[in-house]
Amino acid sequence: MILIIDSGSTKSDWLAVDSDGNKLMDKIRTKGLNPAILNEKKLQKRILKSKDLKANKDKVTHVFFYGAGCGTDNAKQLLSTVLKDIFSNAHVEVNEDTLAAVYSTINTPTEAAVVCILGTGSNCSYYDGEILHQRVISLGYTLMDDASGNYYGKQLIRDYYYNHMPENVRIAFGAKFNMEPDFIKYNLYKQPSPNAYLANFAEFMFLHKDSEYTINLIKQGIRAFVTNMIMQYKDELKNVPVHFAGSIAFFAQKEIKEVAVEMGFTVGNFIRRPIDGLVPFHTKNL
Repeated sequence: MILIIDSGSTKSDWLAVDSDGNKLMDKIRTKGLNPAILNEKKLQKRILKSKDLKANKDKVTHVFFYGAGCGTDNAKQLLSTVLKDIFSNAHVEVNEDTLAAVYSTINTPTEAAVVCILGTGSNCSYYDGEILHQRVISLGYTLMDDASGNYYGKQLIRDYYYNHMPENVRIAFGAKFNMEPDFIKYNLYKQPSPNAYLANFAEFMFLHKDSEYTINLIKQGIRAFVTNMIMQYKDELKNVPVHFAGSIAFFAQKEIKEVAVEMGFTVGNFIRRPIDGLVPFHTKNL
């Protein structure tokens, strides 16, 4: 049994497959396993709370974990120790979440590419076929995250309140979401994960792509992301494609391809959920 895990700070998705990539059970979900903020005991407790994982732990031969908070050696070592203690018969690998996007989009294990994540947040790295290079350290949704779900949510709310939306779009937007100022401020300033709250609004754009307003909004964010992130790898772009992972990228493929022509880079693959692309990558490269 092979376990492939994609983890954030709030939740972790686990896939159990055989060596041919066939699913052995339904997707398992546990609480997030961020070793940068959780100690060994809490990490172990969250994993063993799953009855399926606890019952099958001795059958596991490989564990491939990708997660938030796994960017430092100490954090990786902590989580590796926890996973090896639980899945004692398994080979264990722990990597940062950006590598999940790389491995799920590249065509061969040694392919060089610029790889972008456009989901709740956004990021961009260069993979040289062996090592991941990142030239901009993200400062999070408040200052960065161009073209992400939370970026678009923020822009939509601002346009609604500044009366920059066409009237028909504004009516539809107000009908779909609670736009009471106190409700918005409560979610932004008093609730956890305001970035995820903002990202919930982004779906609206893809349901209203018949509007010139929403098309322009999507492209505006993509152009900002290309300028600030993708163009950090200007020299590499002459020889490699740009792959995209995440829901925003998946649903904005047409606009991304159009901006790519404008701004001079080659678009490669799109995948909505990195964990799905990790199954063929790991089963082919055991």
